[in-house]
Amino acid sequence: MQATVADGVETMDAVRLTVPAKPEYITLGRLALAGLALLRPEQFSPEVLGDVKLALTEACTNSVRHAYGAQGGSVAITYELYQDRLVIEVVDEGGGFDPDATAGTAAPEPQFGDDELSVGGLGLAIIDAISDELAITKGGSGGSTLRFVKHLS
Repeated sequence: MQATVADGVETMDAVRLTVPAKPEYITLGRLALAGLALLRPEQFSPEVLGDVKLALTEACTNSVRHAYGAQGGSVAITYELYQDRLVIEVVDEGGGFDPDATAGTAAPEPQFGDDELSVGGLGLAIIDAISDELAITKGGSGGSTLRFVKHLS
């Protein structure tokens, strides 16, 4: 995978992975990221790779939790590895949620059920803290795109 510059514009090939919007498939996104990191091991310290895996997990979890109801759907993950940065987009076509509606509100209280501690509301804050750039856009006909950038140099 090589980024090239033509007429002053940097371009590169992207890798795209589409998985069912189910929790058990989020691991595939993390494995693909680990594979991409092998292309530039000098830029992906264990800490950087761990941070980006966490941000990706949070982004995918948001799509799995909020985008679709019982009918299910898919989540598309696009990875763009440039010389100096990694760009990841997580896209769904579901209903989603409005991140502005939760801005400034406290995280919900933990809820217990089925032997599982369920806490929500911190995913976007985690992604924002880990990444160097973060953008969330809603699609015109539904769905949302979460795009984050991690500078590598």
